[in-house]
Amino acid sequence: MFKKVLASIGIGGAKVDTIINSEQVQPGGILPITVVIEAGDAEQDISGLQLNLMARTKYEDDNGEGYRNQVLQTWTINQQLLLKPGDKHHVPMELQLHSETPITHLPCRNNQSQVWLETGLEVDLAIDPSDRDPLSIAPTRTMITCMEAMERCGLRMVKADIEFGTLRGNGFASTIGCYQELEYRPESRLTRLNEVELSFITRSGVTHLFIEVDRKMRGDSYLSLSLPDGLSVSDIEEQLKSLLNL
Repeated sequence: MFKKVLASIGIGGAKVDTIINSEQVQPGGILPITVVIEAGDAEQDISGLQLNLMARTKYEDDNGEGYRNQVLQTWTINQQLLLKPGDKHHVPMELQLHSETPITHLPCRNNQSQVWLETGLEVDLAIDPSDRDPLSIAPTRTMITCMEAMERCGLRMVKADIEFGTLRGNGFASTIGCYQELEYRPESRLTRLNEVELSFITRSGVTHLFIEVDRKMRGDSYLSLSLPDGLSVSDIEEQLKSLLNL
């Protein structure tokens, strides 16, 4: 009985560990995982699993700026399980990530984009044991091509973060409660640009760009561009130069 009481407050109870079976995954891609559930010192009833895709997002309010952990996506597995001391269960799963999942594998020093998977056990009358695993989210082919085109336009990525809120462009909008901003600065001081902030909103067969442009002496302006899959670097470079008046 004493062991059950301890388990209910998180001492000697069940443990959960999620093994990520892929080094990288892209937005909208399949993430293979194995959830390992290990019994503690006491018998416990497990009523299910909950997995949350999480991100660290930046927000602004009347008190200033700050950061919070935000749920992007949730998977709930209703699986009844009686754990006895010594038990160990392996649960293989495949999770499809949202197409707007922020990318973390980026070519910039000041990369503040953090995305992780949080796994929790639903344990009867107990503090939920949980596990947190950072994810490496790689850009899609179109995103990579677009980033290469930005460099050809003389713009260098200097910062990346994830902002709380919603983006609305010409014919598209974000849907997960946050969006990623890639901040670019011109390599030449002779340009009329101060900086360009780029956000990707990916859909099937097309990648939408929301672009905030800060021009010298003119302030901010907001632009949209939709890129079908399969465009070359030169194709995107030409469209960006026309849009940005480079």
